[in-house]
Amino acid sequence: MFVPNGYQFESEAEKIAFMQRYSFATIITNNNQQIPLATQLPFVIEQRSGKLVLSAHFGIANEQAKYIEQHTSLIIFTEPHAYISPTHYTKHESVPTWDYIAVHAYGKASLITDEALKLKALEQMINFYEEGYLAQWNSLTDTFKHRMVKGIVAFELEVTDLQGQKKLSQNKSKAERESIIAQLEKSNNTAEHDLAGYIQKTLNDKAK
Repeated sequence: MFVPNGYQFESEAEKIAFMQRYSFATIITNNNQQIPLATQLPFVIEQRSGKLVLSAHFGIANEQAKYIEQHTSLIIFTEPHAYISPTHYTKHESVPTWDYIAVHAYGKASLITDEALKLKALEQMINFYEEGYLAQWNSLTDTFKHRMVKGIVAFELEVTDLQGQKKLSQNKSKAERESIIAQLEKSNNTAEHDLAGYIQKTLNDKAK
């Protein structure tokens, strides 16, 4: 990832917090012909003994699952983002741009083949996304659960490289960023509204 000066994350912890908040991501892996394959998946992000581990699962028919142990995968976490109009800028000779936040995680995956561990991985995902559903899950028959587990390819990926960028109009003046924030906060688009909060944080941090 190309990260211009001034657009870096403050820390690894900040990147991880972003991934956990926006955990529906795109995993990209080359096949043996070096053709990239991509799938959108929900991930569980956790730290174990100083290592960052991402967990998810493919549908059994997904070809990409064949290559994630052999090849390094790139997982892209990106959200929120928004078009930024040049009408916010004081300089007439200005052009539109796009503000966004993105984190790229790299690593090779390990498949989870043991049925008990696959069940544990599913329950881990339930706990992460909807803890209240766990009671219903526990009431389901073993036959149903077995069928579910047979239909997925579960995996864990240890992150070996983590890169991130926050492009939040840091190169603009305080007044220009305040104008952008005011516009985004009025939006009915949740992503744009969230982005306003991140831009506001850059102003607050600078004022400290």
